[in-house]
Amino acid sequence: MKLKIIGFGIAKDILGASTITVDVPENTTVAELKTILEQQYSRLKVLHSYMVAIDHRYAIDNEILNTNNEIALIPPVSGG
Repeated sequence: MKLKIIGFGIAKDILGASTITVDVPENTTVAELKTILEQQYSRLKVLHSYMVAIDHRYAIDNEILNTNNEIALIPPVSGG
């Protein structure tokens, strides 16, 4: 299945675009998506604590994704 992934901040820079499409097997989990993305975009591994959001909420690793989800990569942020 094809998933549309939105990148923010440095994640967008690593992906080389604000939005990419990734082909993954059916019933792919968030953890599996991270592995797939890190294989294709090895610099993501440097962002040890990036988060995945699904439909405007932070996702947990065992959630199963579907093509209707809005999926975003949220890099770590710092504030003052």
